[in-house]
Amino acid sequence: MTKPGIKVFAPATVANLGCGFDILGLALNQPGDEIIARMTENAGQVIISKITGAKGQLPYEPTKNTAGMAALAFLKNQRADFGLDLEIHKKMPIGSGLGSSSASAVAAVVAANAFLKHPLHRRDLLPFAIAGEKVASGSAHADNVAPALIGGIVLARDVDDIHRIIPPKSLYVVVIYPELQILTSEARALLSNQVSLGAHIQQSANLGGLLLGFERSDFGLIKRSLKDIIIEPQRADMIPGFYDVKDAALVNGALGCSISGAGPSLFALCDNSFIANNVAEAMVKAFAKHKIEAKPYISEVNKEGAKIY
Repeated sequence: MTKPGIKVFAPATVANLGCGFDILGLALNQPGDEIIARMTENAGQVIISKITGAKGQLPYEPTKNTAGMAALAFLKNQRADFGLDLEIHKKMPIGSGLGSSSASAVAAVVAANAFLKHPLHRRDLLPFAIAGEKVASGSAHADNVAPALIGGIVLARDVDDIHRIIPPKSLYVVVIYPELQILTSEARALLSNQVSLGAHIQQSANLGGLLLGFERSDFGLIKRSLKDIIIEPQRADMIPGFYDVKDAALVNGALGCSISGAGPSLFALCDNSFIANNVAEAMVKAFAKHKIEAKPYISEVNKEGAKIY
């Protein structure tokens, strides 16, 4: 017997932000994933009864699904006397570099928590969402999960050491999703584990400058610092026309542009909405020159994270 349910929205995210590989991320207002959860009498068990928008790419087996695994981890930890029936409604592409797997994991955990008599604080849900995300990425990292959960720009110094950064008020994010698919596990396999001392120093300087730029609303410092000299060069060839699209963003006034997560989406930061619209149009046109259809999203930084509605 199932009981009335709740609906949770979890936002898409941009991970890495150029120089912050595996440690920086921000939440968007759109797109995102939705989960409808219903409490069942099967204590500690999770069933996935419906999946839409995934084009048959997601498993119904809970232990192989990010939302299912996140919910299972939560119920086990809380020794819950109830189970969950989940409907997963994908509202963004899989393998897009927008944190699709993280959004589903976060939405499932937020839903499960809402059924407790004494719900946990939002930050305390992070380990369970990470357990779900690990199903898709193969590793435990919080740069997508944390901003989807708590909103804002997030520095994940470690998976259990999360710091929220309030973004500049007029900061806009442009995300361009080309009609391609890149799986996180495949993109990570491309990366070398060797970094030169010089590259390490420059990347560290960029990261420090970017964080200070956010905190001080110093757009000049953000522009000088939003550069990735380690990861981006290794992944750029996975995205046809990458450098042309990046150049289009910069020429039209973007503070910086790089790969969102593992790609293929690109993101650009802009200091007002007018520039953001021009940048989005230019980036879409640049992809079109390479015969690639691309969908733009323009958003302020989502300061709320996942929400029940």
